[in-house]
Amino acid sequence: MALGKAFLLFGPPGSGKGTQSQLLREKLGFSHLSTGDLLRKHLKNETELGKKARVYMDAGELVPDEVVIGMVQDSLSDFPDNKDFVLDGFPRTRDQAIALDALLNDLNTEVGTCMFLDVETDVLKQRLVGRRVCKSCSTSYHVDFAPSKQEKVCDICQGEVVQRRDDSEEVIMERLIQYEKKTAPLKEYYKQKGILVVLKGENKPDVVFQDVLKIVS
Repeated sequence: MALGKAFLLFGPPGSGKGTQSQLLREKLGFSHLSTGDLLRKHLKNETELGKKARVYMDAGELVPDEVVIGMVQDSLSDFPDNKDFVLDGFPRTRDQAIALDALLNDLNTEVGTCMFLDVETDVLKQRLVGRRVCKSCSTSYHVDFAPSKQEKVCDICQGEVVQRRDDSEEVIMERLIQYEKKTAPLKEYYKQKGILVVLKGENKPDVVFQDVLKIVS
C-alpha cells in the first residue's frame, strides 16, 4: 500500500483546522482524517478508547498519545492508494509526530507540508465559546458567525444543536494552556525539518484557503 502525500493542518483549538480540511476535501478531493471526529465517534459508540478519552477531554486535557495513535493507524489503513490527504488535529505532540513519521514510512509516503494556523487568544475564545454542533450528524455552527436557521435545530438533519462540553469557557482556557505546553513545540519540530509554513488564521476562511491552495499545489 502506498498513500499520497500527507499535509498537516495544526494550530490551537478554534484556529480553523476543520474548516480548511473540509475545503480541501470538497474542492480537491483530499482524503481527510480528523482526530476530533475519530474521538467523537468513539465517544458516541462508548468504546473502551472512547471512555478513556472522555475523562481527559471533559477536563480540557489532551488525550494520551497511545489512544490517539491507535485510532489514526486504523483510519490510515482505510485510505485509498496514491491519494493526497490532510491530517487535522494530528499530531498534537512531538511524540505523536515521531510516531506519525514511522506510520507514513510504513505506507511509503511522508509529510509534504505542515501548515500552522496562527490566531490570537481572544479570537480563539470568541470562536470556541460560540461554537455549536449537531448531536446527530456533527455539522458545526456558531451562534454569531454561522447560526442554524432554527435555534438549536440542525439545518441538515433536524437533530439537536448543542454546545460541546469542552467548549465551555472554563474548559477552553485549560485547553489553550495545555496546547501551549504540549502542542506548540511542534512548530519547532517541523521548522527543523524544513516543512513548516505559518498562515494567518485570523483571516476569513476563503482567504486562508487561498493560502492553503498555494501550498498544496
